[in-house]
Amino acid sequence: MTVQQARALNAYQREAVLSASPARLLTLLYDRLLLDLARAAEAQGTQDWPAAHELLIHAQDIIAELSATLEPGAWDGADHLAGLYSYAGTALMNANIHRDPAPVRDCISLLEPLRQAWHEAAATPADGVSAASVSEGRVPA
Repeated sequence: MTVQQARALNAYQREAVLSASPARLLTLLYDRLLLDLARAAEAQGTQDWPAAHELLIHAQDIIAELSATLEPGAWDGADHLAGLYSYAGTALMNANIHRDPAPVRDCISLLEPLRQAWHEAAATPADGVSAASVSEGRVPA
């Protein structure tokens, strides 16, 4: 990839993020978080500590952003999700300090179902009718 192509791709990606809906932004954050965690676990496995460190710091930044934007009074489960974010942030910090991939794998197993759930929620319109159910003729009466 040329420098010009890389710049064009970066500009496209930046515009996609800036114009994304809140639901899309949330799924993008979760996608990047899980990508960072998978790469960090791989880097730790090969003892590439600088790469693992950078990826774990970025993952912690994403978790901090998710935590900061959480609205505790908006729904009953918000406090539990805040606790999960707190746990994950601490676990990743410890994984980085102690060069231990086990907490990274634990965070992946905890956060992957949430990533999938947010993707499903984002794909369902507010009225509960998904695009897939409409295209398949399964529209509630």
